[in-house]
Order: sequence, then structure tokens, then C-alpha cells
Amino acid sequence: MTEIFAHRGSCHLARENTVEAFIAARDLGADGIELDVHLTADRNVVVHHDGQVPGLGPFARVSSAKLPAWLPSLGEALDACWPLQVNVEIKQDETEEGSERDKQLALEVARMLAAREEAPRILVSSFSLEAIDAVRALEPSLATALLVDLDRDPMAALATAREHRHGGLHPFFVSVDTALMKAAKDCGMAIRAWTVDHPARIAALADLGVDAVITNDVEAALRALGRSHLPGDVQPPSAG
Repeated sequence: MTEIFAHRGSCHLARENTVEAFIAARDLGADGIELDVHLTADRNVVVHHDGQVPGLGPFARVSSAKLPAWLPSLGEALDACWPLQVNVEIKQDETEEGSERDKQLALEVARMLAAREEAPRILVSSFSLEAIDAVRALEPSLATALLVDLDRDPMAALATAREHRHGGLHPFFVSVDTALMKAAKDCGMAIRAWTVDHPARIAALADLGVDAVITNDVEAALRALGRSHLPGDVQPPSAG
């Protein structure tokens, strides 16, 4: 079954990457939540897409005590997403210390997830191969995946991900075709396509056999995949 991951939660119903957005996506019937994390100046892992705190500057320069109340920690986000799967994307730091802070963030994420003993429902992804390599080295039980942008050859990225022993590839949805899916299935690699909202595209990706679609529109994805869901009736990740 092709699973549905809500991109940053349900941003149609609440502010993206917030507790409210995660709860809304869960209530709609998503199988999982995709969210983004950054590292604060005092080394706390927090959930936000952009590398800047609105009105305060880069996360690398801001302590967690100064963050707005609506901006959750990773722990708060994981609690709000329970019992769904969670795809934690490690965002790349754009400050001068970016590469080193990417690795620090990866290590903090791995340590935190290992301490919570929630490996079965957590997936860590990033465009940074170094970051997911660091996660895998510290906590091999965590599933990891390499994100691939449109300007990168997905077949080459698949080979890289396999060489580094990562179990998933997350290509931009227009890069997914029969050849990529065959190569992925042949080597046991999970393919989760991002970010796709058009119902016909979602149905086509499911027909190709993708493991998951990451979408802004959970309701449209459910309809496209022929899955019924009653509002307010929370389904477990394996329900179909």
C-alpha cells in the first residue's frame, strides 16, 4: 500500500510545522507526518522549515528560550504525531558553520530518538548525505533516506544511498518512473515521492509502486488512493 505523509502537517488547517498542523493531519487520516528540524544556539532540536526564526534571525544564533510559543521542539512534535510515522528532515544550516552544524543536528536527532525508543515509527531524511550518514553511524536502528532534488540524477542518487546503506530515497515526484522503481525494488530501497498534490499524479505514483507520497493535501490523496476515512476517526499507520 502506498502511504500518505502530510507535508509539514496539514497546512490547510493550521500553521505548518506546528502541533496543531500535526494533529489535524492525523485526524484527517494521514499515515505519517513529514516535518523539518533545526538546531538552536543552545543545541536544542526544534521544528521549522526555514533556517531563520521570524524576527530573530538564524537558528544558529537564537537560544530556545527566545523562540515563539507556536514553534515546537522535536519532542513536542513527536508527541503530537503519535501514533503515526514521522519523517524527520534534517535541514541544512546556511550559516558559516553550516556543514559542522548539520552534523551536530544529525547527532542530536539520533541521540534524542534513541533515548525515546521510537525507532520503528521514525524515519530521518536529508539532502545532506553527511547528515544521514552521521545518524546511521550513531543509531543504526533508525531508518534513513536520501532526499533528491530535481537537478540530480535519481539513479545515481539511488546508487549512492545504497552504497551508504540507507534504506530509502526521496526523489521529487516528477523524477519517479518505471526504471527508477524497478531499480529500487531490485535492491530493496523504499521510494517516497515529494511533494505531490494532484490526485491523478498521486494515483499514478501509487500504480508505479511508490512506498509513500508526501503531500500538502491529505484528503485529496486519500480520495486518489480510494481510501475512505471518517472525520475524527484516527486510523493507525497500517490501516487501509
